[in-house]
Amino acid sequence: MSGPFRLGLTGSIGMGKSTTAAMFAEAGVPVWDADAAVHRLYAPGGAAVPAIAELHPEAVKDGAVDRAALKDWIAKDPTALGQIERAVHPLVAANREAFLTDAADKPLVLLDIPLLFETGAEAQMDATLVVSAPPEVQRARVLARPGMTEAQLDLILSRQMPDAKKRARATWVIETNGLEATRAAVQDLIETIRARHA
Repeated sequence: MSGPFRLGLTGSIGMGKSTTAAMFAEAGVPVWDADAAVHRLYAPGGAAVPAIAELHPEAVKDGAVDRAALKDWIAKDPTALGQIERAVHPLVAANREAFLTDAADKPLVLLDIPLLFETGAEAQMDATLVVSAPPEVQRARVLARPGMTEAQLDLILSRQMPDAKKRARATWVIETNGLEATRAAVQDLIETIRARHA
């Protein structure tokens, strides 16, 4: 692959993925966030708005995609998720390519992709990084979020690849037990990658 070294970041809910991605950004590494890209595509003027309007007009309100309406549609129609993915995934991929073009002169970029392994996106990466924490730490972090319940957390975890499987497939794993230790691990990894691919 030409251009920067592509490091794909993933991790289950509550493992510290967003915090770790922010540490890479603070260290000067360009970061592309798949969730943020979808939010932009769903916002007023976003490229996904007309595509979703065509599939399910009730899911667009005030010129933006209404996520609650999308969830209702997905809950009622077993074909909805597939239709949404077919419409939105190419737009997300185009957004990612634009990011990579902008960062073409950088030595390293981080691509934060929640379903990195589940969607096969790791095939487009040079290496993968999984953030992880013990299950009890993960549960405590997620249940501290407003409105989160044990049942909701269990449902989310049932849809995600188990942490052990992600760890087994990763090039590198960073334990996110404490902020300073995580920041030091991020810095070490950046230096390792830059040294190998200078």
